[in-house]
Amino acid sequence: MSFSLSIAAIRNKPLQEREMIVLMASLMSLQAFGIDAMLPALGQMASDMGADGNSRQYVIGAYFLGGGIGAFFPGAFADRFGRRPVLALALVSYFVLSLACSLATNYTLLLAFRLVQGVLCAGLSVVPAAIVRDQVGGDKMARLMSLIMMIFLVVPILAPAIGQGIMYLLGWRAIFGAMAFVSLFVSVWAWVRLPETLQDDNRQDIRAGTILRNMREALWARESIGYVVGAALVFGSLFGFLNSSQQLISETFGSGDYFALIFGGAVVGMVVANFTNSRIVERFGARRVSHAALLAFIIISIAQLVSASLQPQSLAEFIVLMSLSMATLGFVGANFSSIAMQPFYHIAGAASSAQTAVRMSTGAVLGAVIGGSYDGTAVPLAVSMLACSLAALAIVLFSERGHLFRRLNIGKRLP
Repeated sequence: MSFSLSIAAIRNKPLQEREMIVLMASLMSLQAFGIDAMLPALGQMASDMGADGNSRQYVIGAYFLGGGIGAFFPGAFADRFGRRPVLALALVSYFVLSLACSLATNYTLLLAFRLVQGVLCAGLSVVPAAIVRDQVGGDKMARLMSLIMMIFLVVPILAPAIGQGIMYLLGWRAIFGAMAFVSLFVSVWAWVRLPETLQDDNRQDIRAGTILRNMREALWARESIGYVVGAALVFGSLFGFLNSSQQLISETFGSGDYFALIFGGAVVGMVVANFTNSRIVERFGARRVSHAALLAFIIISIAQLVSASLQPQSLAEFIVLMSLSMATLGFVGANFSSIAMQPFYHIAGAASSAQTAVRMSTGAVLGAVIGGSYDGTAVPLAVSMLACSLAALAIVLFSERGHLFRRLNIGKRLP
């Protein structure tokens, strides 16, 4: 009885902004852990299961693709039944399929489990943004999303080292067991502390026509589409780096023993960028900050291409330029997402679902193509980064009707 009363007391305690930020970051971080903890083990995993060449990347690509496909669905259900039930389904699926992956007997089965896991766990990427949009809008949402991303990015820094350590001690299958254990902890936390944030007057019907109408509205609004597609393009180049990072660092630069340290160091810039963004975005506006970051990404991509073309490129040059590129994405990600979500407070779940699906599926396909083009050098990655960033600039200019650096604040903003 006393235990039940304690749980009830904890559950009824209001969720403060700081805990909400950390909880949302933890939910999203499960996706990152399911990707980045795998990276050091790709070579051993491929060897044990008879996968060769660039096909080792499919363990990552299948999860990305599943996440993109699956993201079309959680938002509509979250807009009808609430945020908590959809998160519960995603968390249970993450736990069960992590264990299934650890028991896979061949590479094809492992890829199938990873694809299904990506589909069923897509709510972990979709619902947190809807929860934040339920409560705030405007540049304040961009600030909170930056703080969430800052905490979220601690996982890509630590996950490769954790995965590498687990692999050396227990084998690569134990990494999937660690995924299941971490998801269990986050599940209990969310069940006890996360309130339902969907307002009753914003509940939507589960009808094909309603769902398609809401998704079409979220994707075809001119002020949003540039930021959805633009984010998909620039993060597609990042996915290309994730897919090929183990080969680049281990084979191209011969530093596989230091993979976790090198990869984690490259992500630090994104953490710093998101922290900085959280401090400046309400002052300067999400558009001004993200437009400047996109232009910086283009310049750095040019420098990376020049450096990669001048053989032999040193590891130091590659990592410094890659770190700078990832830092600029720290200013792009949260701001692009927040700008794209601004007009859709009334259908936040469907909007987050549709936009996340486009970003993830497009990014997954681009990442697979870019990773598959690995030829022993960093040139294909550099070319792709430049092409994707230029295309992103063009589509953002379409949304902004040819003008950059304007400050607008649209959408409903809650106290």
